[in-house]
Amino acid sequence: MMTTFDSTKRSLPDLLSDICKGKIQLPDFQRGWVWDDDHVKSLLVSIARSFPVGAVMLMETGGEVRFQVRPVEGVDANSVAKNPELLILDGQQRLTSLTQAVALAAPVNTRTAKGKAIQRHYYFDIKAALEGEDHLEDAIVAVDENRHIRRNFGRDIELDLSTREKECKQLFFPCDQILDDRDWLQNLFEFNKDEMGTYLTFQNQVIKAFNDYQLPIIELKKETSKEAVCLVFEKVNTGGVQLSVFELITASYAADGYNLRDDWLGSEIREVDARKGRLATQELLEGVESTDFLQAITLLHTLERKAKDVEAGKQGKQVRAVSAKRASVLELPLEAYRHWADPVEAGFIESARFLRGEGFYSPRELPYRTQLVPLAALMTQLGETWREPKTHEKLCRWFWSGVLGELYGGAVETRIALDLEEVLAWINGDEQLPRTVTDASFDPERLESLRTRTSAAYKAINVLIIREGAEDFFWKGSIQSLDAEEVSLDIHHIFPKAWCQSHGIAPRVYDSIINKTPISYKANRMIGGDAPSIYLDKLQRHAHVQADDETFDRILSGHCIPADEMRNNDFHGFYATRKHRLLKLIENAMGKRALTG
Repeated sequence: MMTTFDSTKRSLPDLLSDICKGKIQLPDFQRGWVWDDDHVKSLLVSIARSFPVGAVMLMETGGEVRFQVRPVEGVDANSVAKNPELLILDGQQRLTSLTQAVALAAPVNTRTAKGKAIQRHYYFDIKAALEGEDHLEDAIVAVDENRHIRRNFGRDIELDLSTREKECKQLFFPCDQILDDRDWLQNLFEFNKDEMGTYLTFQNQVIKAFNDYQLPIIELKKETSKEAVCLVFEKVNTGGVQLSVFELITASYAADGYNLRDDWLGSEIREVDARKGRLATQELLEGVESTDFLQAITLLHTLERKAKDVEAGKQGKQVRAVSAKRASVLELPLEAYRHWADPVEAGFIESARFLRGEGFYSPRELPYRTQLVPLAALMTQLGETWREPKTHEKLCRWFWSGVLGELYGGAVETRIALDLEEVLAWINGDEQLPRTVTDASFDPERLESLRTRTSAAYKAINVLIIREGAEDFFWKGSIQSLDAEEVSLDIHHIFPKAWCQSHGIAPRVYDSIINKTPISYKANRMIGGDAPSIYLDKLQRHAHVQADDETFDRILSGHCIPADEMRNNDFHGFYATRKHRLLKLIENAMGKRALTG
């Protein structure tokens, strides 16, 4: 059997030189560079101490597998060879870090541990580095793009390395001079020649480690098959970050000459419009991920495949199932993606229209992003017919059952597939209710435990209140219209927290959704910690409100709040009545009664 790879070693300076010249580049499907400042510093220390940092896998170009390519991040695409000799399959993060920190003069575009984008130049504090190998970690210093370290919120400069003279006089050696330190050495002689001996010791102990460093290389030969390359790409993942479905499919399609990365994320270089960007023009779809899109396509592809199996007379296990599982997505053929991509994009757009009709206007209000996948697949199949009253009624009942039944949290691939089949059959006349509709139930006691706005049911109930036309307690207008106009709104206590505490009401009671509703910041400030009877009177009499009891009772009713109990400061009566009214909203949305004890 022919060997498909070679194992060898290459010096770090040679590798970085070839990367800067474009002889070594990336297949364009590779994820972007993601290492943070701490990872970069740790890598530099490892090289300085001659520690192993793992093997790099490269692939020869010129074989049957032809990927679109791009240079390593930081290398100017216009200044490198257009036809690289080798592509990086594994080791991108390490090689990009070393290229940017050691081989290029520009600051490294990295990020903090919390993900904030920053620019850094890296230095060795020469004297600290010479205190021993154990001190090398402390000897690596990162400065900003102006070669400063600042303190006191940026007002004071703690370390200034903005000129070569300042570097030399303070004995801080820039890492971007490691591969060729001749100019720096000449400057040191000019500005601080008394420390030449110190520098030469540093050169022998640290710089030599970089110049002598040998990286283990596994090199795939150009004869390697497309299947083998894709399998290898999936298996080699030494960075500890699991490759996403999108990255794996992108690799597979790239081997067939199709750039999925360009299709989803767009490309200025190749003037390709981003599908993700087109979806994000709908505010509700800003959070749609590539995996969601691929799942929706896989659902429709496997639904079509199942229909063909049945039509061909296959039975039992011969009939392939509808699926949205990872394995099925990874098997999605390129021709299926091309066939379904535009219709599914339109299906997601229709999903946003449906959701707006149900009272959702912001991504933060969506209970489950996962439910968008079967919804978009359904919309792709239904086209304009989703607006037909009977079809719309069934879609609404299914959607709200999934949300209020809290059925779309966790692993939902099986439910997604069942919903597509069963909801379509139900809409087309099958009397059998989809399992999501039959499985969904709402326990009235759940209302008392809903306290955090991150839970799906909490978000859903809030939207149900708003879509009933709830108005603000102070500003003129519905909560929905005020929110659209970016008036400051939030979910606040109806019986104020301070009042509840002074009357011995437990936090688990007064913090539940039963005692909360969306109102403006202005109204909440006026409520303060007063009893409802006091703050209602204050709001109604306000010079800019001037509302009678009947008007304000109507506003309260729009929030499912009983007016009499509020004016009598009857918390327990209010609590029971509002709980009952919220349950009615929930039952109407789900099309079924709540559970009874």
